[in-house]
Amino acid sequence: MLRLYGSANSRALRVVWMLHELKLPFDHKDWLPRSAETRTAEYQSINPNARVPTIDDDGFILSESMAINLYLAKKHQSTLYPSDPQSEALVWQWCLWETDRLDRAIVNYVRHTVALPAAERKGTIAASAWEEVLPALRILDGALHHSTWLVGKQFSVADLNVAGALYRALSIDTQEWPHLHQWLLRCWDRPAAKIARAQREQ
Repeated sequence: MLRLYGSANSRALRVVWMLHELKLPFDHKDWLPRSAETRTAEYQSINPNARVPTIDDDGFILSESMAINLYLAKKHQSTLYPSDPQSEALVWQWCLWETDRLDRAIVNYVRHTVALPAAERKGTIAASAWEEVLPALRILDGALHHSTWLVGKQFSVADLNVAGALYRALSIDTQEWPHLHQWLLRCWDRPAAKIARAQREQ
């Protein structure tokens, strides 16, 4: 059975979502980032970065949530993974774009506006992060202006990976970008997404 190391309260959230989309049974080590469990020699023997998530798929070890989801969707021949090379490349494009343009910035913005206790929030960090988040949200909204999904005519691993990173955007008002707003609601309204979100918010 596949084993997942990593709490839904981390970037493992999108892996939990993917596993439920694929209806795969898995053994879940619900470990938070930087927890004591991730610092053991045993765990670092499979992930020297001491980070989560990591999967052990019958001895195949893989880390980085984007890569894990691409692997799982392709391995299980899911409709979430496109069969033609151009659509496949567009999936990669959006996943790489998200990690480069949005991931860290949206985390910092939400942390320093709503997530952290008020005394720990830093307005300068929030403002700097927003300067990066804003153009990224505009790009997403533009991409979704003429298309329901990021790649092709159906929900794909590109939507899952990017919307998974935008879990934190559910706590802010995104109605200024109506196409993005509706897409985000569609993604998180999926049954597998609701399961993953419930695990994070329990």
